[in-house]
Amino acid sequence: MKKTLTAAAVIAAGLLATQAFAASHGAMAVMGEDQDVSGGTVTASQIMAAANGWLVVHRTDADMKPGPVVGHAPLKAGENSDVTAILTEQVESGEMLMLMLHGEDGGTRTGIFEYTLGAKEDGPVRVDGKLVMTVITAK
Repeated sequence: MKKTLTAAAVIAAGLLATQAFAASHGAMAVMGEDQDVSGGTVTASQIMAAANGWLVVHRTDADMKPGPVVGHAPLKAGENSDVTAILTEQVESGEMLMLMLHGEDGGTRTGIFEYTLGAKEDGPVRVDGKLVMTVITAK
């Protein structure tokens, strides 16, 4: 009986957390945790996007400025869970990665990621002037 209550509590807590994320983040958000990237991928646990766009993985450091792009994955408008991007370069344990929401605006081809660092095509999404992103550390 005790295990059943514990499992039910865990499931209920997970559902409440997901509902709270969706309700409180009708605004856009990116969530992710430090993770092992030795398999060549990185995953954002939750992303809320106002429109179709991209999860873009940038290198970063203690200055917290977006650096070169090392991966991307498509997103649909609304809530996206467990979004995985394939890394295009080797990322070592201890390196910091910025998981950022980019739009699908300004490019010439829909569904093709066209951004290069500093460009406007498929560029970063900002809310109140701030990038929609989170920073994780590779394990």
